[in-house]
Amino acid sequence: MDFWEVLILAIVEGITEFLPVSSTGHLILTSKLLNIYQTEFVKTFEISIQFGAILSIVFLYGNRLLKEKEVLKRVAWVFIPTAFLGFLFYAIIKNFLLGNLLITVWSLLIGGILIIILERYFKKKEGKLKIKNLTLKRSLVLGVIQAISVIPGVSRSGATIFGGMFLGLSRKEATELSFMVALPVMAAATIYDLSKNLQSFSSSEMNILLFGMIASFIAAVIAVKWLVSYIKTHDFTYFGIYRIILSIFFFLFWV
Repeated sequence: MDFWEVLILAIVEGITEFLPVSSTGHLILTSKLLNIYQTEFVKTFEISIQFGAILSIVFLYGNRLLKEKEVLKRVAWVFIPTAFLGFLFYAIIKNFLLGNLLITVWSLLIGGILIIILERYFKKKEGKLKIKNLTLKRSLVLGVIQAISVIPGVSRSGATIFGGMFLGLSRKEATELSFMVALPVMAAATIYDLSKNLQSFSSSEMNILLFGMIASFIAAVIAVKWLVSYIKTHDFTYFGIYRIILSIFFFLFWV
């Protein structure tokens, strides 16, 4: 990959990681558009630049996590089933799901339809719970829901936000929980993948990973601040429509 390809992929990751549109799906589709072949390094790059994005959450929400122990506890409990299922199916995720254009496009389409349907439901019935009031049992259930996002195109943030709202959280609290849960989930995924592949990368490839992390961090900070402001007056219906349009485009021209 050249400089511009790395920069584009990193910005795409940073912007889409915390939006309900699937960052992994967008990275796969962007790689397809740029004709970047899905080598082992590219797959690791697409996983590891998520680390730059999660540093934006340390920057924006680290203080809250340190001060609010009950919130931190819920984040940990949501993480447990996601981590277990992620490690259990690591080989399938890395070798079959990542880079699979057909699965990604179908997930984008189905996810977009579900977002529109769920938003109609939540207009009539939206929860009011804060993160600290979510029971530990419901936190584990939310972790299982979030684990579905190992399928490219599903969207980890989308699964967590709508799963949280379904379990009684307010839109703002569910969205912020999706940000904070990203910390252990993506840190674990990045560290695990790098531990298995780091020794096979050259120094130039390591520089590419570092640059990608920095670029995705900056893009993620901007995206998170924008989304927090956006949900004060909007729902996620437009994201559902966007996912449907994007999936149709790729069905017509690429799949």
